Amino acid sequence: MIDLYYWTTPNGHKISLFLEEAGLAYTIHPVNISKNEQFEPSFLKIAPNNRIPAIVDHQPADGGEPLSLFESGAILLYLAEKTGQFLPKDLRGRQVALQWLFWQMGGLGPMAGQNHHFKRLAEKIPYALKRYTDETARLYGVLNKQLEGRQFVAGDEYSIADMAIYPWTVSHELQGQNLDDFPALKVWFERIKARPATQRAYALVDKINPPK
Repeated sequence: MIDLYYWTTPNGHKISLFLEEAGLAYTIHPVNISKNEQFEPSFLKIAPNNRIPAIVDHQPADGGEPLSLFESGAILLYLAEKTGQFLPKDLRGRQVALQWLFWQMGGLGPMAGQNHHFKRLAEKIPYALKRYTDETARLYGVLNKQLEGRQFVAGDEYSIADMAIYPWTVSHELQGQNLDDFPALKVWFERIKARPATQRAYALVDKINPPK
């Protein structure tokens, strides 16, 4: 059994996508970041950087004590290695998937996150709005090129790279992006959106954090 400390953000969705795809048993522990629950001492014992998601695996592969993990990319890699799923087993395929996982962690996530912040939460600063909208568009272009001639980011198989990237493209309209400008990305987006596990993962929003 895995305890998932979760909120309905792109980073939270990454882990629910994996758990639903792999069919792993898990229990959700909501961490309402709008109420600053991520700063609760009990949560900080699991996630010292006070960010969701985090997990506690009560059945780690080494048979030892429950294992806690924070950082969504590290969690995805751990779960892929634990289950033997969604990460290519050949050397070159594995490196492609990991490169794009880290590309999301270091590029698309932070830049799209700043895009969201300045569009929704901060005062409207034209320089910031243009900077992060343009950089998000550049990153979408990089992803679009990678997806040309491929079903998924790392090739023909769905992987943790796709699970990491997809949630950050769901809010493309808010980010000022039109998927028609990125045709290969658009086909990939619709392919993942249609997956039953994706639909189950996103249905959690209505249970955990329903729209007001």
